[in-house]
Amino acid sequence: MSAGGHHPAPVSPVEQRVAALEALLTERGLVPEGFIEEITRRYESEIGPMNGAKVVARAWVDPRYKQRLLADGTAAIAELGFGGPEGDHMVVVENTSSMHNVVVCTLCSCYPWPVLGLPPAWYKDPPYRARMVREPRTVLAEMGCPLTDDVEIRVWDSSAEVRYLVLPVRPPGTDGMMEAELARLVTRDSMIGVARL
Repeated sequence: MSAGGHHPAPVSPVEQRVAALEALLTERGLVPEGFIEEITRRYESEIGPMNGAKVVARAWVDPRYKQRLLADGTAAIAELGFGGPEGDHMVVVENTSSMHNVVVCTLCSCYPWPVLGLPPAWYKDPPYRARMVREPRTVLAEMGCPLTDDVEIRVWDSSAEVRYLVLPVRPPGTDGMMEAELARLVTRDSMIGVARL
């Protein structure tokens, strides 16, 4: 995410140790060059978010499941076999044509790993965390998700106690699609609320 000339946050001691360990593993030939980055990228954008996409697709095709999901996200998500640490207190918020939900963690980077995988780097970025609360419409537009003034935006602050998943609006023209096909349409960013489908 571009935040208007900000400088990246300083690298933490843990991040320095991880980089040193990765360099050592690569140097000794134990992992190929770029392997860890590729695994991280796949878990961030493909493997992890597939779980959340299955939850969303089920809610789109099963109205009773959707009711359970919105009433008790943790239990409904567990019905599909997803849960555990970083996802044991889940709340699902529904986007509509007039309401757009977006998730941020203002304190650090609390994120629902069981349904979304690893958090993207921009989610942990201090400018995203601060600006999304103050000026969500502007930040969403910068991220490629412009919303008209008649759409209300609700920002949900994820924490160690409660983590959020956005239930995106089902795309038009998908009425005849099967659940597995629908799941392939769902993106990680739509379940954070920084994109629409």
